[in-house]
Amino acid sequence: RARGTPSWRNARYAFDVTVYVPSEDDVVVNRVTDPYSLGLTTNSRWSVLVDLRDPALEPAGWRTLAKPGLAQPEDSTIYELHVRDFSITDETVPEERRGTYLAFAEAESDGMRHLRGLAQDGLNTLHLLPVNDIATIEEDRAEQAEPACDLATLGPASPDQQACIAPIRDQDGFNWGYDPLHYTTPEGSYATDPDGPARTREFREMVKGINGAGLRVVMDVVYNHTPASGQDPKSILDRIVPGYYQRLSLTGAVETSTCCANTASEHRMMEKLMVESVVTWARHYKVDGFRFDLMGHHSKANMLAVRRALDALTPARDGVDGKRIYVYGEGWNFGEVANNARFVQASQLNMAGTGIGTFSDRLRDAVRGGGPFDADPRVQGFATGLFTDPNGAPVNGTAADQAARMLLYHDQIKVGLAGNLRDFTFTDRTGTTVKGSQVDYNGQPAGYAADPSETITYVDAHDNETLFDALQFKLPQSTSMADRVRMNTIALSTTALAQSPSFWHAGADLLRSKSLDRNSYNSGDWFNRIDWSGRESTWGSGLPPAQDNQDKWPFMRPLLEDPALKPGEADIKAARARAGELLRIRFSSPLLRLGTAARIQERVSFPTGGPDQTPGVIVMAIDDRAGEDLDPALEGIVVVWN
Repeated sequence: RARGTPSWRNARYAFDVTVYVPSEDDVVVNRVTDPYSLGLTTNSRWSVLVDLRDPALEPAGWRTLAKPGLAQPEDSTIYELHVRDFSITDETVPEERRGTYLAFAEAESDGMRHLRGLAQDGLNTLHLLPVNDIATIEEDRAEQAEPACDLATLGPASPDQQACIAPIRDQDGFNWGYDPLHYTTPEGSYATDPDGPARTREFREMVKGINGAGLRVVMDVVYNHTPASGQDPKSILDRIVPGYYQRLSLTGAVETSTCCANTASEHRMMEKLMVESVVTWARHYKVDGFRFDLMGHHSKANMLAVRRALDALTPARDGVDGKRIYVYGEGWNFGEVANNARFVQASQLNMAGTGIGTFSDRLRDAVRGGGPFDADPRVQGFATGLFTDPNGAPVNGTAADQAARMLLYHDQIKVGLAGNLRDFTFTDRTGTTVKGSQVDYNGQPAGYAADPSETITYVDAHDNETLFDALQFKLPQSTSMADRVRMNTIALSTTALAQSPSFWHAGADLLRSKSLDRNSYNSGDWFNRIDWSGRESTWGSGLPPAQDNQDKWPFMRPLLEDPALKPGEADIKAARARAGELLRIRFSSPLLRLGTAARIQERVSFPTGGPDQTPGVIVMAIDDRAGEDLDPALEGIVVVWN
C-alpha cells in the first residue's frame, strides 16, 4: 500500500511490473495503468489519483440527491439508450455538450423533454449502454474523424453512405462501447474534458439530470472480457499477472467466445475486481441498477457475490440503499462455459430464486417471428402478420404451418405475459393444462423464472434490427403506414402489459430506424441518430454497413427505395402517443404489476386457450376477486391482443 500527501491529488501514475511472460519465455518489465483506476488522462495513457469524496467533483445537491421511487423491481419500465446517440445530432443542445454526459443537464433540450414526457407517462428507468472507459473510442474530439461525404444527399437505398463511413469507422467518435479498458472510470469521450477528474463530475451531472427528470439510472457493465490479452498495449490485466485474469482453454490459449479475450471471473481476484467496481459505481456515482453483458459467462456465485455486496450498502453509511438496486443481464448459454462446463453459470435456467433478472428471448421471438439469425428476415410472428397478414415469403410455410406456429407463439407469449414463470399453469394450444416450463422454446423451457422480477420482457434492444425495421422486413410491403404504427404498438404492448419488468430500446416509441442495420455497434452517428422532435424519420439512410448486412442487401433495396415505407411526422407522433398510452395503462392498476408468482398464479388466466382459439387473438384476464383486494376501483382487467 502506498501512502502520499495531499499534493498527490489528481497526479498521474502508472505501474512498472516485473513478470514472467510465457509467450516471450522471458522476464519483462511491463508499464501498465492501474486496473482499479478511478481517473485517467485522455485516451487512458496514465492513471490519475482521483479522490471520489472531493467536494470539487460533486454537483450542487449531490449528497442529498433525491432518487425516483421504485416500489418493486417488477415496476421497472426501462428505456435503453446510448449516451452519444442521445444528443450528438440534437441542435437544441449546445454544440460543445452534444454527445456528452452534460447533455443530460440541458433540461429544455428536445431529448430531455422527450425523456421527461415518457417519465410522466410511466417510464421510470434509463439504461445506458457502457459508460466506463472504452478501448475503441478516440477521446480527443479534435482527433475524431468525420465522414468526407454529404450523407444526407445520398439515396435512400444507396451503398455510398456506408462506403463513406467504412474507412473512418474506427477513428470517429462512435462505438457502442462493449470494449472495456478500465472498469471503474467514466469514459472520456463523453466528457467535455477527458483529461483527469472532470469526467467524474460530469458523469455525476448526468446522473443528477436523469434522476431530476424522474428516471433511475441503470449502467450496462462488461466484465466478461477485455479488449486484448498478452502483451498487446490494450491488455492490462494480462500484463500484470499473465494467464490469471483471462480464461484459458485446455491448450493454454485465451478463450474468445464473447468476441474478445474472455475474463476468468471464476478466479477470486477477477471476481474481487468486478464486485468492487460495481460497488464503486453504486456508492460514488449513485447508479440505480446494473445490466451485465453476457452474464452467462459469469458464474452464478459471481452474481450472488455482487448481489450481497450491493445489499450491504446502506443510506446511513454509503448514501445509497443497495437493496433497491436492480441487477439483470444477458443469461445466454454458449461458448466454453455452456451447460455449466466450467461452473454453474449465471444463465437463464440457473437464476431462478436469485432475484436477478435475465432477458427473455421467448416472448421476443414469438412477437417478432423467427430469431435474430434467420437467413431470411421475412419470418413472421404474432405482431408481424403471421397467418393473419401473410407476406407471401416461402419461409413462412403454408397457411396450416402458419396457424400451427402462431398457436405455439400464443403459448410462449402467454408465459411471457405471466412473468415467464416456470410453474405458472394455463391451458395450452392442445387443451392440456401445462406449466410454463413445459412450453417448448427451441428445445428449451419457455418459462424458467421463480419470480416475475427474474425476467426482462422485451421485443427490441440495441442488438439486431430495431422493432420498426423488423416490421418493415416482415409485414407485407403493401401494409399501410397507419397499420405499421398499429403493429408497432401491438408489439410494445406485450412488454408494457406483462407482469415482468418492461424494456424498450430508445426510440421504439418514435418508429426508430437504423436503415435495417442489424449490428450498428460501429456504424457511426449516421445510422444510429435519433430525432427526438419526431419531425423526421431516419428510415432510408442508405444500405447499412456491408460488414454485417451485405448478405441481406437484396431484401433491403426494394424496401428502402419505397417512399411509402418512410413514416411522416404525423405517423411518428401517433406512435409516440400510443406508446405513452401503454405506459399509462401499465401504471393505471396494480393488477398489471402483481409482483409475486403466487399472485400471478392466483389471478392471471388466459380464457381462450385450446385448439379452437383464433390465431392472432390472445385474451388475458386478471381477477381481483381472488385473495386480497389490490385495486379497490376494479374487480379485474381483461386485455385483448388482436
